[in-house]
Amino acid sequence: MKIGIIDFDTSHAVAFTQRLNHIDIAQEQWVEGGTITVGCPGESLLSPERIPEFTAQMRQYGVPLVDQPEEIIGQAEAVMVESVDGSVHLDRARAFIEAGLPTYIDKPFACSLADARQLVDLAASHQVPIFSSSSLRYAPEMVSALTQTDQIGDFIGVEVSTPASQHPRNPGLFHYGIHGVEMLYTLMGPGCQAAWSVSNEDVDLVTGLWQDGRVGTVRGIRRGNAGFGFTIYGEKHILRSAVSTTFIYRELLKQIVQMFQTGQSPLPISETLEIVGFIEAANSSAEHDGQRIPLADTN
Repeated sequence: MKIGIIDFDTSHAVAFTQRLNHIDIAQEQWVEGGTITVGCPGESLLSPERIPEFTAQMRQYGVPLVDQPEEIIGQAEAVMVESVDGSVHLDRARAFIEAGLPTYIDKPFACSLADARQLVDLAASHQVPIFSSSSLRYAPEMVSALTQTDQIGDFIGVEVSTPASQHPRNPGLFHYGIHGVEMLYTLMGPGCQAAWSVSNEDVDLVTGLWQDGRVGTVRGIRRGNAGFGFTIYGEKHILRSAVSTTFIYRELLKQIVQMFQTGQSPLPISETLEIVGFIEAANSSAEHDGQRIPLADTN
């Protein structure tokens, strides 16, 4: 399958091309079923300084480049929108969705529920599959934990830790802390009704209350060791695990390629909408001294 990729202000453009095109990376990282055949470096208000380096690498890998994103239409069967700036994803993805191309939108899906709903409505009106996810959702440790319910029992609650650097264009947890939110939702599932946050320059500690009474937390770290990890509190057992990033891009790309081939997203878009709503509520809480904020209705 011919895949186009746009916006080179993130290392994902290079990392995904290495794995799909089987170039400049170990064979154990290769992903089958799709090849990056065209790219557009794009522009960025968040990290424009990264574009020249990653553009040069893409040229070294032999990927043909175009000047405008819309030029990819007709040259690819599916598209990956990689901009690290979630606030532009609606505009960056619009032309591809309107052209009927299955589209992967890198995290954050959007930086507001309003934009997220417009993306979902646009895809629905054109009957185009879209998908967005953090690669941490498919980390082997995460996938393994979901298969251990016989040993753990029902998941009563979950705590996750994540690096959580910030940038004003991706407010609060929308920037890097979204990895932890995706991990939380992977293990807890959807159904959060309210969130509240304690936040300072070193940490975001976000608590979510689920409709069934379960509680999940995200610790977004900006000081000290900031690795990925989780603790599951089960009926029978407590499972604690660090999360390795060694194969997360490979595992995410398998899901993306499958979506492109089948037209079926591996993740309900309703959960992606709820994640955006969760972060909006958490960010609002942090701005209001930890006040409990109900999640907006995303149904």
